[in-house]
Amino acid sequence: MRQAVVYNNGRLAGILTENSASDYVFRYEDSYYTDKSAPAISLTLPKSRQEYRQAFLFPFFANMLSEGHNRIVQARIHKLDRSDDFGVLLATAHTDTPGAITVKAL
Repeated sequence: MRQAVVYNNGRLAGILTENSASDYVFRYEDSYYTDKSAPAISLTLPKSRQEYRQAFLFPFFANMLSEGHNRIVQARIHKLDRSDDFGVLLATAHTDTPGAITVKAL
């Protein structure tokens, strides 16, 4: 099991968990979920539910990953299998991400 904290503009929004290669969970943090002024992190992860479960890495997070040559270089630098989406996400999405969302290993 691997976990990451998800921040929206520096504010803790939730926890992303990889239980296995076919079981992913995103759960909004209680205080973030109940704060009516805090926006959902994505249109595909609305605050209408506090916990989401999927058999693959959520597309919102997968779209934060590099592709092609950049992906190969990042995987090599961090000594990861380039098909390890969650590992590459943990290694690269804590800085220099487009938009307000950052993801940091827990």
